[in-house]
Amino acid sequence: MKRMWSPWRSKYIEGFKFPPARKSRTSLFSKALNDGDDDKHLIVWRGPLCFVIMNLYPYNSGHLLIVPNRQTSSLEDLTAEEMTEIMQTTRRSIRALTTVMKPQGFNFGANLGRVSGAGVDDHIHFHVVPRWNGDTNFMPVLSDLKVISEDMTDTLHKLRKVF
Repeated sequence: MKRMWSPWRSKYIEGFKFPPARKSRTSLFSKALNDGDDDKHLIVWRGPLCFVIMNLYPYNSGHLLIVPNRQTSSLEDLTAEEMTEIMQTTRRSIRALTTVMKPQGFNFGANLGRVSGAGVDDHIHFHVVPRWNGDTNFMPVLSDLKVISEDMTDTLHKLRKVF
């Protein structure tokens, strides 16, 4: 990859004014957590400080989200206890997905802020995406379509059994 030096861009970036923050609202994750219908919202597991929910728009079958119970958009706002439980839950999620789906690898991470790709930017969450060799194919490229190979409720029930 070639790089081009463009010092004039830093003046633009430094002068950029972010739009005002949105007024506080209850996130869709908080609504799902508080609704009490875990089947409807595809909640796999609840812990004292975080929970695991299936992504309604998965990158791959078994795509999980680990979400703190307390709504915050900032990684810096998470307490040490919340971060510890999130990481322990990540390990637990990977073990469950390995048992149920036998992936060959995982993507794990977070999109912090709308500009980074966060579809839900008002409640921080972490993605655990199981991966298999060859799991990307021509469908997303040619027809903007992702093929999910198993009904999400079937995956939900399998994961709950081993969680």
